[in-house]
Formats: sequence, C-alpha cells, structure tokens
Amino acid sequence: MFEAVLTLCLTLDAGTCRDTLLPGYEAESRASCAEALAAAPPDPARFAPLAAPGEATTCRAAAALEVEEIAPGVFVHSGAIEEPAPGNLGDVSNMGFVIGGASVAVIDAGGSRAVGEGLWRAIRARTDLPVSHLVLTHMHPDHVLGAGPFVFAGAEVVGHAGLGRAMSERRQSYLDSFARLIGPAAFLGSDVPAVDDEVEDSTRIDLGGRVLTVTAWPAAHTGTDVTVRDEETGILFAGDLVFDRHTPALDGSLRGWQSVLEDLQATEAAGVVPGHGAARLPWPEGAEPLVRYLDTLAADTRAALNGGMRLGDAVEVIAEDEREAWALFDAYNARNATVAFTELEWE
Repeated sequence: MFEAVLTLCLTLDAGTCRDTLLPGYEAESRASCAEALAAAPPDPARFAPLAAPGEATTCRAAAALEVEEIAPGVFVHSGAIEEPAPGNLGDVSNMGFVIGGASVAVIDAGGSRAVGEGLWRAIRARTDLPVSHLVLTHMHPDHVLGAGPFVFAGAEVVGHAGLGRAMSERRQSYLDSFARLIGPAAFLGSDVPAVDDEVEDSTRIDLGGRVLTVTAWPAAHTGTDVTVRDEETGILFAGDLVFDRHTPALDGSLRGWQSVLEDLQATEAAGVVPGHGAARLPWPEGAEPLVRYLDTLAADTRAALNGGMRLGDAVEVIAEDEREAWALFDAYNARNATVAFTELEWE
C-alpha cells in the first residue's frame, strides 16, 4: 500500500520537519497514488495553524501500528506503559477501531499525529471503508493528540459534553508539554481537535448494521469520561475509567470514580478495553485491581486527614501499600493523593 505524504516544517524553524500522512490517497501502486494526488491536490492551508508545508507531496509505503482483533471486527492497539518520550512518539495509551458494514469508528487516537497515522494505516490494511467517527473517551493528551489524520479524512469527532471546552482550555499546555517530551520534529502536526458531537447522556452510532453506544459519565477519572459499547460483540471500550498495570491517574473525583466503577461492574460486557494495559480484560473481574487501589487511596487519605497530617506528609504514605502492584507509581501516586486529599478534606 502506498500513501501520500507532505513534509511539514516548523513555521519558525524550517530545519525542523516531519513527513506527514495525507489520508485518502492510498493506492496499491505508487503510480496510482501519484495520479490521485495530481487529480485532487491537498490544500496546504489546512496545515497553516500547525506548521508550514515544506517539500512537495510524494507517495511511499509506510508501516502500520500493530493491532489485535479481540472480537470479530473489533481491533485494539496496546500502547506502551511508559511516559511519553522520543522513543515512543506518545504511543502510551490504548486505541481501537470497529469495522461496520458501511464505515469505521475509531476510539481514541494516541498522543501525537504520528501515532494516529500509524493507526490509520492499520485500518487501511483491513478495510477501505470510510472512517466516519472518532470517539475520544476523555480529554487527556495521550488519547486525543493523534486525531489529525481522522479529522483530515472527515471523521465526526464525538465526546463528552464538556470535552471541547476542557481540551480548548488545556490545548497550549498539552502541545507545549508533549512537544517537549516527544521532540518538536516528531510532534509536528499534532493538535487537539474540535468536537462535533458532544454527548450529554448517551448516543448511538450506526456503522451500517453495527451499532455503538456512547455513554457519558459523571466526573470520575476526569470530568469528561465516556465509554463505547459495541452492541454486536458486547465489547466495552472504557477509556481511562479502567486501568491495567499502569498506575491510575486521578484528574476528576475519587468518590465519583468509585461510584462509576460500581455501575460499570454491574454492566454486562464480553470484555473491556482499558485505557492502558492489556488489549482486553475479563469483566467485571478485570476492574478488581483498580477498585482495590481506589479504595486504598480513599481509606489512607481519610486516615491521614483524621490524624491531622499535612498534605506534604500525607502524600508520602497514602496508598504506599499499592506500590508493587503498578508501573509508573512514582509518576502518578503522589498526584492522586493530592487530588484525593483536597477532595476528601471537605467531607
């Protein structure tokens, strides 16, 4: 498979460049790809807010991300359990797609446009159906910054009713942070997308004989969490409402997250795709480590508050018993303890 690429360069630094996938020009031969480009050349102005076009478009072959088919027509890519870095390009969260009879829906897009491009290639290796929807399970940058290829191809972006505002408020912080972590050249072309369909309660997406149900939840992991259920197979994409092996990250409400997890565990599912970790977890037992962690976080925080501990001292001991059970514990647990302490001190 050959695809079209455009070289983008930083507007203020023409020496910092990256070849960027142009979705929609895929072909079995280089000549056919070139013919499609000549017939409908892309408008470089579409990239103007992000970077300046460099060299002319070309056609070449490129590698796709690895994905696992966890149920018929349901594919998942498992991101690395790492912090964003040049070596992983921000590929540190799980993403997936569901193929229907008429179109494809993507669930989460990774932490950079480069990662989203790899997922686009994985889709194109399996179907030429259009990508009609991109569902973003919440606002965090490792799940949204790879949206570019799907938006370029015309996908409708779906998310929580508060997602657009939350991403807009944090946009510059996300871009600055991930450009620094991944490297400015590798991060070129990445951005947060506009949200086309904000879900207040729930909505259904018909992919052509295959329906996905998108459900919005109260504040939990964040204030912008949604889940996606494939009604055909019973697979539930939980986003970061469920973590596996990666230390959970609390950016919403501890009590809210505990309540949402209780509701989710009462929901029948053939399997659950967590936001980090395994491609598929059994359900409801797959949530048990997370439930234990959150319960420990809450109990230890209440004990610290009742003992009159100051926040700076409390974060050193809260949930320490969970250390050996999770990766990246030092990167996230103290932050979780801080959020929990701030929330629970007003009980």
